[in-house]
Amino acid sequence: MKSVQDYIRTIPDFPHAGIMFRDVTTLFADARGFRMAIDQMLHPYAGIKIDKVVGLEARGFIMGGAIAHQLSIGFVPIRKMGKLPGKTISQKYQLEYGEATMEIHDDAVTAGERVLVVDDLLATGGTAEAGIKLLEKLGAEIVSTSFIIDLPELGGRKRLEAMGIDVQTLCSFEGT
Repeated sequence: MKSVQDYIRTIPDFPHAGIMFRDVTTLFADARGFRMAIDQMLHPYAGIKIDKVVGLEARGFIMGGAIAHQLSIGFVPIRKMGKLPGKTISQKYQLEYGEATMEIHDDAVTAGERVLVVDDLLATGGTAEAGIKLLEKLGAEIVSTSFIIDLPELGGRKRLEAMGIDVQTLCSFEGT
């Protein structure tokens, strides 16, 4: 029987030499693989109250929408700066070479709402940390974070856990 990891394609030297890009589009394109990933991402939260699913741009939107649908709850996107049309709040974070900014609508969640944050890959944890900080500014309670892939050597899990955040992943790959 195939595992989620079996559906993920590795593309060497993308986007730069020495990077092993973990491509989840092959997982999304396979109905069984995609269903397996969504079911496994939902499993740890059986019986736990979640008010909204929050997806981090961009692949987090794909899983987040499917998870929100399965839970019959709302979905909230956290996007790169300048992509949301309404009033937003923003959070800067560090990239390997430079800085980026994430945004959320200022009315996307209300204080006390319990949210699940999802994305495809946990690397350094910078994007997830920025998303969590935005949600905390709005008063949301982070139930957990859920990722398909963990790259443990890059330290994202440790970074989020040091913030007191629960981290769930479906598989991991060594290297970058």
